[in-house]
Formats: sequence, C-alpha cells, structure tokens
Amino acid sequence: MNLLEKISNKTAKIGVIGLGYVGLPLAVEKAKAGYEVLGFDIQEDKVEKVNDGINYIGDVVNEELEEIVKNKKLSATSDYDRIKECDAVMICVPTPLDKFKQPDLTYVEMSTKEVSKRLHKEMLIVLESTTYPGTTEEVMLPLLERDDLKVGIDFYLAFSPERVDPGNISYKTKNTPKVVGGVTSKCTEHAKVLYENVLDANVFTVSSPKEAEMSKILENSFRIVNIAFINEMAIVAKKMGINIWEVIDAAATKPFGFMPFYPGPGVGGHCIPIDPFYLTYKARAYDYHTRLIELAGEINDFMPEYVVERLMDEMNKQKKCLNGAKVLIVGVAYKNDIDDLRESPALKVIENLENKYADIKVTDPYIDTFMLKGKEYKTVKLTKELIETSDAVIITTGHKHNVDYDLILQNSKIIFDTKNVLKDKREKYSEKIILL
Repeated sequence: MNLLEKISNKTAKIGVIGLGYVGLPLAVEKAKAGYEVLGFDIQEDKVEKVNDGINYIGDVVNEELEEIVKNKKLSATSDYDRIKECDAVMICVPTPLDKFKQPDLTYVEMSTKEVSKRLHKEMLIVLESTTYPGTTEEVMLPLLERDDLKVGIDFYLAFSPERVDPGNISYKTKNTPKVVGGVTSKCTEHAKVLYENVLDANVFTVSSPKEAEMSKILENSFRIVNIAFINEMAIVAKKMGINIWEVIDAAATKPFGFMPFYPGPGVGGHCIPIDPFYLTYKARAYDYHTRLIELAGEINDFMPEYVVERLMDEMNKQKKCLNGAKVLIVGVAYKNDIDDLRESPALKVIENLENKYADIKVTDPYIDTFMLKGKEYKTVKLTKELIETSDAVIITTGHKHNVDYDLILQNSKIIFDTKNVLKDKREKYSEKIILL
C-alpha cells in the first residue's frame, strides 16, 4: 500500500513535532479524524501531560484530549528515534527572532535533522512553523534529500502555514482554511489529501512552498501595518482633541473600502510582532528594504512608551508624580481571555513604568505568575482595597470575562483604558477614564 492510500484510508501514522499552541491542537484534530498520532517534544512535562490526558492549551477541549489518549489515538514521546514509525511528520516548532530581529531557525533545522536520520521511502514531511519564503526548499530539502531518497519520488515535502488564533471562538484548527504548497505536484497532493481528511475547511494549493510561506507573511504584514497606522492615528487624534474610538466606529459604517483596526498599547503574540520581519530579513538578500514593515514595527514598538508618557502627563495634571506611584496593571496576556503572554505589550508597559520608578502590581485572571527580565512576578487578586490604594489603573488587556470593571470604576482614581473596554461606562465615569 502506498502512502497516498494510507493517508486516504487513515491507516497512516502521523507524527507531530512540537506540542505547543500549534502542534497540540493539530495532533488532537488528526487523532479525532481517525489517525494514530505520535507527538514529539523535548519538554518532558508536556510529554507526560499528553500521555496522562492533561490539557495545557486553551484551544484544546479537555474531554477530547482525554478521550483520544484513552483510545490510544494520541500519545507523546521525547524519543525522536520513533520518527521511524511515522508515515507523515508535521513540524510545528518555534521560529523566534534574535535580538537583532534576525530569524532563528535552530528548532526547524534540529527537527529536520532528526527526521532526516529516520527518513524512509513513502514519507511526507510538512513544515507548519512560520518562516521566510524559501526555507522549505533552501534549508530543509538539502538536509533531507540524498542519492537514494529523491523528493517527489521517494518522499514528499511541503509547507502549510499554521493559522492559530488563540481564544478565537469562531475559528479553531478544525475549521480554519488551509494553504498547502509542495516542492513538487505530488508533494502538494499528499499534503492536501491529509489536511482534507482532517479539517472541516477548504484546502487551497499554491505552486510551491515559497507561495505558501509568503502567504503567511502577507497575512501578518497586512495586520502589523494597519495596526501601526491606527496607532499613529490615535496619537495624532489625541493631539487634536479627537476621540479616535468614535472616529473608527463612524468610519466602519461605510460598507466598502474600510476595515476597522483598533489602537492599543502595542502588538503581541507570536505572529504579528515577529512574522513580518522574516520577510524583512529575506528581502535584504534581494537588495530591497521593506521600509513600510520596518516603520510599522517602530510605531508599534513605541506604543508602550507612549502609554507611560500619557499616564505621566495625566498624573502631572493632578500634581502627582509617577516616581513612587502605585500603578495597577489590569491584564498581562497579549489578547483578551487567554493565558498567552508571548510578546505581550503589557510586559513592555511594566518595564517602562519600572524604569520611571513606579510601584507596580499586576492582576490577570488567566495568569498566576510570569517572568520579565529574569524577575518573577505574581499576579494579585483584584480587590476594592487594592484599587483604592492605587494611584492609577492601566487596562492593558481587554479581558471580557472574569474582571470586575464596575469595582475598578467605583474605586479608582485614574483609569487609563488602552483597549476601550469601558466604552459603555465612559459617559458616567468620564472624569476618571483616560482613552488612548
């Protein structure tokens, strides 16, 4: 039986390397679809939790994980030698930037080398980690292909960008459309059939891995540029005495030619602050500088500093000094109602406040502890006394649940609402609410 037949009748064994925000939901969906799935991770605690049916990712349903582990459809291991057992391997590892905003493909290269050692005929490898156009063919393929194993003939290689949006109620791994680009047409066909067997969504194919890699970069570059634009508009509107939130609502009434984006204390998550700079890096090899993306990054990076400057100005109006002031941060996650704080702008707000010698406390119903610059922070419970003794409150994450905003409104002195979560209360408490 060849690989395409195994994929089609779901007798293929699937490996997923990396059991984080992308890998675990993907592994769960493949197991739910009927495949036997083996997850790989270098972190033993993740391996143990998966094998015990214990969930640690918000977008995974606890009961579903328990069920597929119990039915032996999903198991995990740190033994990469077991890649030999797999007919298809999905690579879902981190692709961070270094301090110079240069791509760090260490995890992709390490994973590819582990696969290469166990590569066999009739095997499919798909990279899902976001990276710059050319990675699949220029970095992975040379590590995999050899005289006795030719791509498109003996094994199949493709790229399919992850599209995970933590906390999104409407779109999960299962129903989000997929893009697939293989090194050859047969590579594309094998990956397409596998995803179609798993997802309740369309699978779109493109000419090569480069187009698939570029599609993910385009998606997030579109967002970083538009967020930077609206952040700059917010700064200009403030100087002109204009409420930017009302302006956005008014502009959004136009049924064509406008898409609302919203300002905030910066951008967070693994994708938007990072992915566009993969393109910036790669474009330099073609003697081109992506000026718009780089400028967008500068504007967004400035926002945490802008938030602190605005707070300092407001406190000065009340003859209060930020140095020594007690400031309560509401929300440290990078987006509402999740426990993910990767690249969260709230962290940079905290850092800027501490550089001004403010006394910081943080409350977040989804996060108990976090690390910042080697220092451990413990979040505190939101209480009347805590709010009353704070000189200012900054809402840095727009949590919609599990935060008592009425308690904050009734007992605070200054509220800097950077996410417009108090929109419906703005008129009643206008004397204490500051908007971005």
